[in-house]
Amino acid sequence: MTEKSKDFSVKSDWAHWSVLYGASGLFALICAVFLISIIVSSIPAWSHSGASIIYGRVWSQSTNSFGALAIITGTLATTAIALFFAIPIGVGSAIAIVHLLPGRLKILLSSLVELLAAVPSVVYGLWGLLVLAPWFEKTVEPGLAGITGGRFPFQAPPEGVSLLLAGGVLFVMILPMIVALSRDAIAVVPNEQFEGALSVGATKWQVIRKVVLPGARTGIVGAVTLATARALGETVAVAMVIGLNPLFPPSLFSTASTLASTIALQFQDATPLQVAALGALALILMAMTAIVNWFGRRFVRGSAFRAGVI
Repeated sequence: MTEKSKDFSVKSDWAHWSVLYGASGLFALICAVFLISIIVSSIPAWSHSGASIIYGRVWSQSTNSFGALAIITGTLATTAIALFFAIPIGVGSAIAIVHLLPGRLKILLSSLVELLAAVPSVVYGLWGLLVLAPWFEKTVEPGLAGITGGRFPFQAPPEGVSLLLAGGVLFVMILPMIVALSRDAIAVVPNEQFEGALSVGATKWQVIRKVVLPGARTGIVGAVTLATARALGETVAVAMVIGLNPLFPPSLFSTASTLASTIALQFQDATPLQVAALGALALILMAMTAIVNWFGRRFVRGSAFRAGVI
């Protein structure tokens, strides 16, 4: 290679790296501006209420009382209900699609999963309000109350629109995400490992439990992390079925509120102080999502360290 061609190659590489550095710098700048703007907009609320925004039990715009503990509890409760059902059903469905179902049925279910993942959240909310709410009120909630004898957490009168219904709608919403991402993670586990374990006498269930799931653990954790973040931040569907009650929910049959639904529905006609309080809720929601992502990354790094990858 001549000196001239080497110089041209160096300049070309520098141009490419400059574009990449510029793109990453622009991304970091956008993230910083977004985060700083949310923090700045919420300062009046923190000055007005202090840390009681996090642990206060009363949220009332009419009296400028901004205690978000009940709203935070509603957010965590709906997410926990959704994950309680979505994780085992989603991962189990992914395993079945990859290793148990015949070819045509596998293609059909994979297409159905991708279709459900693309459905807008407002459609899920409308379905929950029109179809699930009457069923919950007449069948599901009375049945649960009968099983527990009307004791906690099913002691309130059935209303249909409730914390439990919101969790159920979130479960249906995040299930396709967990199935699709877990399926992709399970599918990339080398088939040689699967067949090798079968050849030494292991049953298919033993191979799935001891070979496939450990090999796909990182991808499954990533799927659950993304699904959790979506459940925490879902707005429209939850707002339609949770009842929008900013009080502490004494029962899963009670109406409640979540951080995202409160921000969306109370922003209109809010005073500057109330807008700042909603900004504080946004900051709390972002912190919760960041904590979820941090735990997911820690789990993945811990798994990789134990496996000797890092």
